[in-house]
Amino acid sequence: MLLILIGLFSGIIGAMGIGGGTILIPALIIFTALTQHQAQSVNLISFLPVAVVALFTHFKNKNIEIQLCLPLIFLGMVGAIGGSFLAVNLPSELLRRLFGIFLFFMGLYEFFWKEKSRTK
Repeated sequence: MLLILIGLFSGIIGAMGIGGGTILIPALIIFTALTQHQAQSVNLISFLPVAVVALFTHFKNKNIEIQLCLPLIFLGMVGAIGGSFLAVNLPSELLRRLFGIFLFFMGLYEFFWKEKSRTK
């Protein structure tokens, strides 16, 4: 039941564009016996169908600026290749710590420095 709730919550967060991995990866590490590498792999696999549904919804609602997306897609793919090679060559413990540091600084940014968006 716990995995169902984790999957549901991470899917909701992921579809909102926040990143379901911020919920899914720590939850898998805490509540299962998965290593950091395994948890990140599960996150990547589970991200695919969530991303397709979110992409379809945002495209239907005309929330996507294609001209802005094209260079981001290309550079994101280059970064994904480099990041994948880096991640598989790092020890799981180091990868887990780096991910924790990343989440910590993202939390600080969201809490203290991110400009609040204004509604129209």
